[in-house]
Amino acid sequence: MPELFAGIPNPPTPARLSVGVISAGRVGTALGSALERAGHVVTAVAAPSGPSRERAARRLPEATVGAPSDIAEKAELLILAVPDTELPGLVDELAPRVNPSAIVLHTSGALGVGVLAPLARLGCTTVAFHPAMTFVDDPEDTVRLADCCIGITAADEIGHAVGQALALELGAEPVRVPEAARPLYHAALAHGANHLVALVDDAVLALRAALAGGIGADTVGGPAEGLAERVLAPLARAALDNALARGPAALTGPAARGDARTVARHLTALATVDPTDGPRIADAYRAQSRRAAAQSGNSATIDPVLATPQELS
Repeated sequence: MPELFAGIPNPPTPARLSVGVISAGRVGTALGSALERAGHVVTAVAAPSGPSRERAARRLPEATVGAPSDIAEKAELLILAVPDTELPGLVDELAPRVNPSAIVLHTSGALGVGVLAPLARLGCTTVAFHPAMTFVDDPEDTVRLADCCIGITAADEIGHAVGQALALELGAEPVRVPEAARPLYHAALAHGANHLVALVDDAVLALRAALAGGIGADTVGGPAEGLAERVLAPLARAALDNALARGPAALTGPAARGDARTVARHLTALATVDPTDGPRIADAYRAQSRRAAAQSGNSATIDPVLATPQELS
């Protein structure tokens, strides 16, 4: 307890807010649950589908299920956790009924605070409040919020202060993102996280093909369950840790070394994984090899072997 309150039997505590969540998806329920852990009260949630109602009952059992406009009318803290494409229409729908003294957050990464302008004009404190993490519909999502950064964009210092205070209450690190930079901020996160998933999945598919019939294969000739993932996991985890710590200096492998012959062999092998995925995995490998060669200063050696027939024509 800060020294300011030393000796006071019942020191003041941060204001507890009545929270409304629209809607009960992975992000909304995780954020609502985290806010309840911080002492706020989620009183109502919008859950328009069967799965969302089940999720709301499981993650926010004390909240009542209601219509978005009714929730907006009563909430002191209103969370809009809907897909980006639905957010502008939802804001227009809520404007006639929203509590004008409410704090309104949306959780979109790509959109800034401008999309909430109709509510700000009514008096609401508006904040773009984006947790930079992946949500997998598990109670651990709420726990992981305490270890993530939250991208905050607000129209004024009051909004920034509110957003930062809420992030800190969750245990997260607030990070200011300028309004004009939201698309670039979101693109960077999508490239580093979503495309990482696609990259790892491609590598697992190729490893399964490479290990079929070898040591550890099951009785039908394919790799044992989870074998490809076990082979890749230590390497991928170390590569991610090294990349975050050292940047391009962590690059290894043939493209980074300027080993054009090995890169060419890899492209040929990857194309054989299967008729559908093989060529696509090879194309992805080609693009990433070109980038790794550029970061390592080996473009002149590697780029010629990466050219497709279309590029050569």
